[in-house]
Amino acid sequence: MRVLIIEDAAEAAAFMKKALEEAGHVVDHCLTGPSGEAMARSGTFDVLVVDRMLPGKDGLSVVSELRRDGLRTPVLFLSALGDVDHRVEGLKAGGDDYLAKPYASSELVARVEALGRRGEADAPTTRLLVGDLEMDLLARRVTREGKKIDIQPREFRLLEYLMRNAGQVVTRTMLLEKVWDYHFDPQTNVIDVHVSRLRSKIDKDFDRPMLHTVRGAGYRLEA
Repeated sequence: MRVLIIEDAAEAAAFMKKALEEAGHVVDHCLTGPSGEAMARSGTFDVLVVDRMLPGKDGLSVVSELRRDGLRTPVLFLSALGDVDHRVEGLKAGGDDYLAKPYASSELVARVEALGRRGEADAPTTRLLVGDLEMDLLARRVTREGKKIDIQPREFRLLEYLMRNAGQVVTRTMLLEKVWDYHFDPQTNVIDVHVSRLRSKIDKDFDRPMLHTVRGAGYRLEA
């Protein structure tokens, strides 16, 4: 796990860095609010450890601006100000946890690791994989056995839904509601046509078919 410490007290930062590195984590350190904010915006960190009292810009302002701009990296606030009101301020500013000074290194490591696990659970899915069929949701790209497959927007939505429900039977009603946004049956063969087109693209040139028709029930995508 990669951790960024934003702390102006060199001795305290060295203490934290040593404890986290001994626990197997990679640690970077910034001394000021502005430099820490700039580094945090790279988005390459799993957890931010932020002191409240920082030169240039205080920790609450740093985290508030990062949250306003959409950065979701978990934040642990550190402060000598440990009463309830101060903890509430930190959480309202966008912090995920608050640790009052002085603290034990073991507790610091445990809290950072807990936030790292939470961040992994909250991370949005950007890639779907079923066997050798892969979908990149950000690049809107589909490949099978590493070969790019060109599909239309509606086919992309259809395949995404099938991949998210891989191994399960997906009914016509489910597809009408989730892919076409219909809450009634238009009494057309629109689903059959799109499934046929999709099947020709993801199965035709490959040894093993993945998209199957389950007679009387619907469709199933499986590796």
